[in-house]
Amino acid sequence: MSKKKVVLAFSGGLDTTYCVKYLSIEKDLEVHTVLVNTGGFSKDELDKVEKHAYNLGSVSHSNLDCVEEFYNDAVKYLVFGNILKNNTYPLSVSAERVFQALAIAKYAKNLGADYIAHGSTGAGNDQVRFDLTFGIIAPGIEVITPIRDMQLSRQEEIDYLKANGVEASWEKSKYSINKGLWGTSVGGAETLTSHKTLPEEAYPSQLQNKENQTIELHFEKGEIKGIDGKKMTSVEAIQKLETIASQFAIGRGMHVGDTIIGIKGRVGFEAAAPMVIIKSHETLEKHTLTKWQMYWKEQLANWYGMLLHEGQYMDPVMRNIEKFLIDTQENVSGTVTVELQPYNFNVVGIKSDHDLMNSKFGDYGEMNNAWTGEDVKGFTKILANQTKIYHAVNDK
Repeated sequence: MSKKKVVLAFSGGLDTTYCVKYLSIEKDLEVHTVLVNTGGFSKDELDKVEKHAYNLGSVSHSNLDCVEEFYNDAVKYLVFGNILKNNTYPLSVSAERVFQALAIAKYAKNLGADYIAHGSTGAGNDQVRFDLTFGIIAPGIEVITPIRDMQLSRQEEIDYLKANGVEASWEKSKYSINKGLWGTSVGGAETLTSHKTLPEEAYPSQLQNKENQTIELHFEKGEIKGIDGKKMTSVEAIQKLETIASQFAIGRGMHVGDTIIGIKGRVGFEAAAPMVIIKSHETLEKHTLTKWQMYWKEQLANWYGMLLHEGQYMDPVMRNIEKFLIDTQENVSGTVTVELQPYNFNVVGIKSDHDLMNSKFGDYGEMNNAWTGEDVKGFTKILANQTKIYHAVNDK
Protein backbone atom coordinates (compact mmCIF):
# COMPACT_ATOMS: atom_id res chain seq x y z
CA MET A 1 0.00 0.00 0.00
CA SER A 2 1.53 3.36 -1.07
CA LYS A 3 2.26 5.97 1.54
CA LYS A 4 0.43 9.27 1.68
CA LYS A 5 2.31 12.27 0.29
CA VAL A 6 3.33 15.40 2.20
CA VAL A 7 4.88 18.49 0.63
CA LEU A 8 7.24 20.21 3.06
CA ALA A 9 8.32 23.84 2.75
CA PHE A 10 12.06 23.26 3.09
CA SER A 11 14.92 25.67 3.75
CA GLY A 12 17.54 23.20 4.97
CA GLY A 13 17.72 24.69 8.44
CA LEU A 14 17.28 22.85 11.73
CA ASP A 15 13.48 23.09 11.91
CA THR A 16 12.76 21.82 8.40
CA THR A 17 15.50 19.19 8.68
CA TYR A 18 13.72 17.87 11.78
CA CYS A 19 10.42 17.89 9.88
CA VAL A 20 11.76 15.61 7.13
CA LYS A 21 12.79 12.94 9.62
CA TYR A 22 9.72 13.30 11.82
CA LEU A 23 7.25 13.13 8.95
CA SER A 24 8.89 10.13 7.33
CA ILE A 25 9.60 8.15 10.54
CA GLU A 26 6.83 9.07 12.99
CA LYS A 27 4.07 9.78 10.47
CA ASP A 28 5.19 7.25 7.85
CA LEU A 29 4.66 9.75 5.04
CA GLU A 30 6.29 10.11 1.64
CA VAL A 31 8.09 13.45 2.00
CA HIS A 32 8.51 15.80 -0.96
CA THR A 33 10.59 18.88 -0.14
CA VAL A 34 10.24 22.25 -1.88
CA LEU A 35 12.34 25.39 -1.64
CA VAL A 36 10.86 28.55 -3.12
CA ASN A 37 13.56 31.00 -4.16
CA THR A 38 12.44 34.64 -4.09
CA GLY A 39 15.93 36.00 -4.58
CA GLY A 40 17.84 34.87 -1.51
CA PHE A 41 19.79 31.84 -2.77
CA SER A 42 22.78 31.40 -5.06
CA LYS A 43 23.05 28.37 -7.34
CA ASP A 44 25.61 26.76 -5.03
CA GLU A 45 23.32 27.26 -2.04
CA LEU A 46 20.39 25.75 -3.90
CA ASP A 47 22.48 22.73 -4.87
CA LYS A 48 23.54 22.22 -1.24
CA VAL A 49 19.95 22.40 0.00
CA GLU A 50 18.85 19.86 -2.61
CA LYS A 51 21.65 17.46 -1.69
CA HIS A 52 20.81 17.84 2.01
CA ALA A 53 17.13 17.07 1.34
CA TYR A 54 17.92 13.85 -0.49
CA ASN A 55 20.43 12.79 2.20
CA LEU A 56 17.65 13.14 4.76
CA GLY A 57 15.39 10.85 2.77
CA SER A 58 13.23 13.21 0.74
CA VAL A 59 11.56 11.29 -2.09
CA SER A 60 11.78 14.34 -4.35
CA HIS A 61 13.09 17.87 -4.03
CA SER A 62 12.28 20.95 -6.13
CA ASN A 63 13.84 24.40 -6.16
CA LEU A 64 11.15 26.70 -7.50
CA ASP A 65 12.45 29.99 -8.96
CA CYS A 66 9.80 32.64 -8.28
CA VAL A 67 11.95 35.79 -8.42
CA GLU A 68 10.30 37.31 -11.51
CA GLU A 69 6.83 36.39 -10.27
CA PHE A 70 7.62 37.87 -6.86
CA TYR A 71 8.70 41.13 -8.49
CA ASN A 72 5.74 41.37 -10.88
CA ASP A 73 3.07 40.43 -8.34
CA ALA A 74 4.38 42.13 -5.20
CA VAL A 75 7.59 44.17 -5.31
CA LYS A 76 6.35 46.32 -8.19
CA TYR A 77 3.39 47.46 -6.12
CA LEU A 78 5.53 48.07 -3.04
CA VAL A 79 7.49 50.53 -5.19
CA PHE A 80 4.38 52.10 -6.74
CA GLY A 81 3.05 52.66 -3.21
CA ASN A 82 6.40 53.75 -1.69
CA ILE A 83 5.51 51.25 1.03
CA LEU A 84 7.50 51.24 4.26
CA LYS A 85 5.82 49.49 7.18
CA ASN A 86 5.53 51.96 10.07
CA ASN A 87 7.47 54.39 7.84
CA THR A 88 10.55 52.21 8.35
CA TYR A 89 10.54 48.67 6.94
CA PRO A 90 10.24 47.74 3.23
CA LEU A 91 8.38 44.47 3.96
CA SER A 92 11.41 42.42 2.94
CA VAL A 93 10.44 39.06 4.45
CA SER A 94 6.69 39.39 4.98
CA ALA A 95 6.05 39.92 1.26
CA GLU A 96 8.22 36.92 0.37
CA ARG A 97 6.46 34.48 2.67
CA VAL A 98 3.08 34.93 1.02
CA PHE A 99 4.54 34.13 -2.40
CA GLN A 100 6.45 31.15 -1.06
CA ALA A 101 3.20 29.86 0.43
CA LEU A 102 1.36 30.39 -2.87
CA ALA A 103 4.00 28.45 -4.82
CA ILE A 104 4.03 25.59 -2.31
CA ALA A 105 0.23 25.30 -2.25
CA LYS A 106 0.08 25.12 -6.06
CA TYR A 107 2.90 22.58 -6.13
CA ALA A 108 1.12 20.39 -3.56
CA LYS A 109 -2.11 20.45 -5.57
CA ASN A 110 -0.32 19.50 -8.79
CA LEU A 111 1.50 16.67 -7.00
CA GLY A 112 -1.73 15.36 -5.52
CA ALA A 113 -0.38 15.67 -1.97
CA ASP A 114 -2.42 14.60 1.03
CA TYR A 115 -0.67 17.04 3.38
CA ILE A 116 1.35 20.25 3.40
CA ALA A 117 3.88 20.88 6.17
CA HIS A 118 5.99 23.80 7.34
CA GLY A 119 8.44 24.36 10.16
CA SER A 120 7.05 27.55 11.69
CA THR A 121 6.89 28.00 15.44
CA GLY A 122 3.80 29.24 17.28
CA ALA A 123 5.24 32.66 18.13
CA GLY A 124 5.65 34.43 14.79
CA ASN A 125 3.90 35.81 11.71
CA ASP A 126 4.93 33.14 9.21
CA GLN A 127 2.63 30.46 10.64
CA VAL A 128 -0.37 32.66 9.86
CA ARG A 129 0.84 33.57 6.37
CA PHE A 130 1.43 29.93 5.47
CA ASP A 131 -1.74 28.54 7.04
CA LEU A 132 -3.98 31.26 5.65
CA THR A 133 -2.63 30.91 2.10
CA PHE A 134 -2.74 27.11 2.16
CA GLY A 135 -6.33 27.22 3.40
CA ILE A 136 -7.40 29.42 0.48
CA ILE A 137 -5.41 27.85 -2.37
CA ALA A 138 -5.51 24.21 -1.23
CA PRO A 139 -8.46 23.95 1.19
CA GLY A 140 -8.71 20.17 0.90
CA ILE A 141 -5.12 19.53 1.99
CA GLU A 142 -4.42 19.18 5.72
CA VAL A 143 -1.56 21.27 7.16
CA ILE A 144 0.97 19.67 9.53
CA THR A 145 3.24 21.81 11.75
CA PRO A 146 5.43 19.59 13.98
CA ILE A 147 7.54 22.34 15.60
CA ARG A 148 4.52 24.44 16.51
CA ASP A 149 2.28 21.60 17.60
CA MET A 150 4.83 19.89 19.85
CA GLN A 151 6.42 23.16 21.08
CA LEU A 152 9.87 21.69 20.52
CA SER A 153 13.01 23.29 21.85
CA ARG A 154 16.07 23.57 19.66
CA GLN A 155 17.89 20.96 21.77
CA GLU A 156 15.02 18.49 21.50
CA GLU A 157 15.19 18.74 17.71
CA ILE A 158 18.97 18.20 17.73
CA ASP A 159 18.71 15.19 20.03
CA TYR A 160 16.03 13.61 17.83
CA LEU A 161 18.11 14.09 14.68
CA LYS A 162 21.21 12.60 16.28
CA ALA A 163 19.18 9.61 17.46
CA ASN A 164 18.12 9.09 13.85
CA GLY A 165 21.55 9.27 12.30
CA VAL A 166 21.71 12.92 11.30
CA GLU A 167 25.13 14.12 12.42
CA ALA A 168 25.65 17.79 11.63
CA SER A 169 26.79 20.96 13.30
CA TRP A 170 23.69 22.67 14.59
CA GLU A 171 25.37 25.38 16.62
CA LYS A 172 22.96 28.27 16.75
CA SER A 173 24.18 31.24 14.80
CA LYS A 174 24.36 34.40 16.82
CA TYR A 175 22.16 36.11 14.22
CA SER A 176 19.33 34.82 12.07
CA ILE A 177 19.57 36.02 8.46
CA ASN A 178 16.74 35.87 5.88
CA LYS A 179 17.76 37.24 2.50
CA GLY A 180 15.62 37.89 -0.56
CA LEU A 181 15.25 40.15 -3.58
CA TRP A 182 13.63 42.92 -1.52
CA GLY A 183 16.02 43.00 1.43
CA THR A 184 17.43 41.02 4.32
CA SER A 185 16.09 40.65 7.85
CA VAL A 186 18.49 40.26 10.77
CA GLY A 187 17.40 38.82 14.12
CA GLY A 188 19.47 38.36 17.25
CA ALA A 189 19.71 38.96 20.96
CA GLU A 190 19.47 42.73 20.56
CA THR A 191 16.20 42.53 18.61
CA LEU A 192 14.58 40.85 21.61
CA THR A 193 15.18 44.01 23.64
CA SER A 194 13.68 47.48 23.36
CA HIS A 195 16.85 49.45 24.00
CA LYS A 196 19.71 47.77 22.14
CA THR A 197 20.63 48.00 18.48
CA LEU A 198 22.42 45.47 16.31
CA PRO A 199 26.20 45.77 16.24
CA GLU A 200 28.07 46.44 13.03
CA GLU A 201 29.14 42.82 12.59
CA ALA A 202 25.53 41.58 12.63
CA TYR A 203 24.83 42.97 9.17
CA PRO A 204 25.75 40.76 6.19
CA SER A 205 26.96 43.74 4.13
CA GLN A 206 29.85 45.65 5.63
CA LEU A 207 31.12 49.10 4.66
CA GLN A 208 33.48 48.74 1.70
CA ASN A 209 33.17 52.00 -0.21
CA LYS A 210 33.98 55.22 1.68
CA GLU A 211 34.09 57.54 -1.34
CA ASN A 212 30.82 59.23 -2.29
CA GLN A 213 29.35 58.01 -5.58
CA THR A 214 26.63 59.52 -7.76
CA ILE A 215 24.36 57.22 -9.77
CA GLU A 216 21.35 57.71 -12.01
CA LEU A 217 18.26 55.52 -11.80
CA HIS A 218 15.91 55.40 -14.78
CA PHE A 219 12.19 54.78 -14.21
CA GLU A 220 9.53 53.94 -16.78
CA LYS A 221 5.93 54.21 -15.57
CA GLY A 222 7.05 53.71 -11.99
CA GLU A 223 9.36 50.75 -12.58
CA ILE A 224 13.14 50.94 -12.36
CA LYS A 225 14.47 50.01 -15.80
CA GLY A 226 18.08 51.18 -15.87
CA ILE A 227 21.14 52.41 -14.00
CA ASP A 228 23.64 54.99 -15.27
CA GLY A 229 22.25 54.91 -18.79
CA LYS A 230 22.24 51.14 -19.15
CA LYS A 231 18.80 49.58 -19.64
CA MET A 232 17.92 46.30 -17.91
CA THR A 233 14.97 44.43 -16.46
CA SER A 234 13.60 45.58 -13.12
CA VAL A 235 14.90 42.49 -11.32
CA GLU A 236 18.36 43.01 -12.84
CA ALA A 237 18.29 46.67 -11.83
CA ILE A 238 17.36 45.82 -8.24
CA GLN A 239 20.14 43.23 -8.02
CA LYS A 240 22.67 45.60 -9.62
CA LEU A 241 21.74 48.46 -7.33
CA GLU A 242 21.96 46.17 -4.29
CA THR A 243 25.51 45.24 -5.28
CA ILE A 244 26.49 48.90 -5.64
CA ALA A 245 24.63 50.43 -2.68
CA SER A 246 25.29 47.68 -0.12
CA GLN A 247 29.00 48.51 -0.32
CA PHE A 248 28.10 51.79 1.41
CA ALA A 249 26.31 49.92 4.24
CA ILE A 250 23.15 51.92 3.62
CA GLY A 251 19.53 50.83 4.00
CA ARG A 252 19.95 49.55 7.54
CA GLY A 253 17.30 49.91 10.21
CA MET A 254 15.42 48.51 13.19
CA HIS A 255 11.71 47.87 12.72
CA VAL A 256 9.24 47.70 15.60
CA GLY A 257 5.78 46.54 14.62
CA ASP A 258 2.60 44.74 15.60
CA THR A 259 2.63 41.07 14.69
CA ILE A 260 -0.42 39.39 13.20
CA ILE A 261 -1.01 37.48 16.43
CA GLY A 262 -1.05 40.67 18.48
CA ILE A 263 2.34 40.92 20.18
CA LYS A 264 5.00 43.53 19.45
CA GLY A 265 8.01 42.41 17.41
CA ARG A 266 11.39 43.93 16.60
CA VAL A 267 13.73 43.03 13.76
CA GLY A 268 16.82 44.50 12.14
CA PHE A 269 17.15 44.74 8.39
CA GLU A 270 19.36 45.88 5.57
CA ALA A 271 17.76 46.80 2.27
CA ALA A 272 20.05 49.08 0.29
CA ALA A 273 18.33 48.75 -3.08
CA PRO A 274 14.74 48.88 -1.76
CA MET A 275 15.36 52.01 0.31
CA VAL A 276 17.13 53.86 -2.52
CA ILE A 277 14.49 52.83 -5.06
CA ILE A 278 11.52 53.76 -2.87
CA LYS A 279 12.89 57.19 -1.97
CA SER A 280 13.94 57.88 -5.57
CA HIS A 281 10.54 56.81 -6.89
CA GLU A 282 8.76 58.90 -4.26
CA THR A 283 10.76 61.98 -5.28
CA LEU A 284 9.95 61.41 -8.96
CA GLU A 285 6.26 61.17 -8.04
CA LYS A 286 6.39 64.45 -6.15
CA HIS A 287 7.37 66.10 -9.43
CA THR A 288 4.98 64.24 -11.74
CA LEU A 289 1.75 63.60 -9.77
CA THR A 290 -0.88 65.99 -8.50
CA LYS A 291 -1.40 66.66 -4.82
CA TRP A 292 -4.55 64.51 -4.69
CA GLN A 293 -2.93 61.63 -6.53
CA MET A 294 -0.17 61.66 -3.92
CA TYR A 295 -2.68 61.87 -1.07
CA TRP A 296 -4.88 58.96 -2.14
CA LYS A 297 -1.91 56.83 -3.11
CA GLU A 298 -0.57 57.22 0.40
CA GLN A 299 -3.88 56.16 1.95
CA LEU A 300 -4.37 53.06 -0.21
CA ALA A 301 -0.70 52.06 -0.19
CA ASN A 302 -0.71 52.02 3.60
CA TRP A 303 -3.61 49.54 3.54
CA TYR A 304 -1.95 47.48 0.83
CA GLY A 305 1.24 47.13 2.86
CA MET A 306 -0.64 46.24 6.04
CA LEU A 307 -2.76 43.58 4.33
CA LEU A 308 0.25 42.07 2.55
CA HIS A 309 2.17 41.97 5.84
CA GLU A 310 -0.73 40.13 7.48
CA GLY A 311 -1.03 37.48 4.76
CA GLN A 312 -4.22 38.89 3.19
CA TYR A 313 -2.77 38.99 -0.32
CA MET A 314 -5.62 36.88 -1.76
CA ASP A 315 -8.35 39.32 -0.71
CA PRO A 316 -9.85 40.86 -3.90
CA VAL A 317 -9.41 44.37 -2.51
CA MET A 318 -5.67 43.90 -3.16
CA ARG A 319 -6.36 43.58 -6.90
CA ASN A 320 -8.52 46.73 -6.70
CA ILE A 321 -5.70 48.70 -5.07
CA GLU A 322 -3.17 47.35 -7.57
CA LYS A 323 -5.27 48.67 -10.47
CA PHE A 324 -5.36 52.09 -8.84
CA LEU A 325 -1.60 52.07 -8.27
CA ILE A 326 -0.89 51.05 -11.87
CA ASP A 327 -3.09 53.87 -13.16
CA THR A 328 -1.19 56.46 -11.11
CA GLN A 329 2.14 55.51 -12.71
CA GLU A 330 1.31 56.61 -16.28
CA ASN A 331 3.54 59.70 -16.06
CA VAL A 332 6.05 58.51 -13.45
CA SER A 333 8.96 58.25 -15.88
CA GLY A 334 12.33 59.91 -15.75
CA THR A 335 15.83 59.83 -14.30
CA VAL A 336 16.63 60.28 -10.62
CA THR A 337 20.11 61.27 -9.46
CA VAL A 338 21.21 59.78 -6.14
CA GLU A 339 24.39 60.38 -4.16
CA LEU A 340 25.56 57.35 -2.19
CA GLN A 341 27.56 57.95 0.97
CA PRO A 342 28.84 55.73 3.79
CA TYR A 343 25.72 54.67 5.77
CA ASN A 344 23.51 57.18 3.95
CA PHE A 345 22.25 58.49 0.62
CA ASN A 346 20.64 61.65 -0.77
CA VAL A 347 18.21 62.01 -3.64
CA VAL A 348 19.72 64.94 -5.54
CA GLY A 349 17.03 65.61 -8.14
CA ILE A 350 15.09 64.37 -11.16
CA LYS A 351 14.72 64.88 -14.90
CA SER A 352 11.37 64.05 -16.50
CA ASP A 353 9.26 65.12 -19.47
CA HIS A 354 6.33 65.04 -17.06
CA ASP A 355 7.90 67.29 -14.40
CA LEU A 356 5.09 69.62 -13.26
CA MET A 357 7.67 72.20 -12.16
CA ASN A 358 8.43 72.75 -15.87
CA SER A 359 5.09 74.46 -16.48
CA LYS A 360 4.97 78.10 -17.58
CA PHE A 361 2.41 79.05 -14.92
CA GLY A 362 5.04 80.37 -12.56
CA ASP A 363 8.05 79.71 -10.35
CA TYR A 364 7.30 79.02 -6.68
CA GLY A 365 8.14 82.03 -4.54
CA GLU A 366 9.43 83.96 -7.55
CA MET A 367 7.04 84.85 -10.36
CA ASN A 368 3.37 84.26 -11.22
CA ASN A 369 2.56 84.23 -14.94
CA ALA A 370 -1.00 82.91 -15.14
CA TRP A 371 -2.76 85.06 -12.50
CA THR A 372 -2.64 88.51 -10.94
CA GLY A 373 -2.35 89.75 -7.39
CA GLU A 374 -6.03 90.75 -7.52
CA ASP A 375 -6.93 87.16 -8.45
CA VAL A 376 -5.15 85.91 -5.34
CA LYS A 377 -6.89 88.47 -3.11
CA GLY A 378 -10.32 87.31 -4.28
CA PHE A 379 -9.37 83.64 -4.07
CA THR A 380 -8.07 84.05 -0.53
CA LYS A 381 -11.25 85.86 0.56
CA ILE A 382 -13.49 83.04 -0.70
CA LEU A 383 -11.16 80.39 0.72
CA ALA A 384 -11.56 81.93 4.18
CA ASN A 385 -15.39 82.01 4.12
CA GLN A 386 -16.10 78.72 5.87
CA THR A 387 -13.70 79.36 8.72
CA LYS A 388 -14.90 83.00 9.10
CA ILE A 389 -18.49 81.76 9.36
CA TYR A 390 -17.54 79.21 12.04
CA HIS A 391 -15.79 81.81 14.19
CA ALA A 392 -18.59 84.35 13.69
CA VAL A 393 -21.17 81.83 14.95
CA ASN A 394 -19.08 80.36 17.75
CA ASP A 395 -17.13 83.43 18.91
CA LYS A 396 -16.79 83.28 22.68
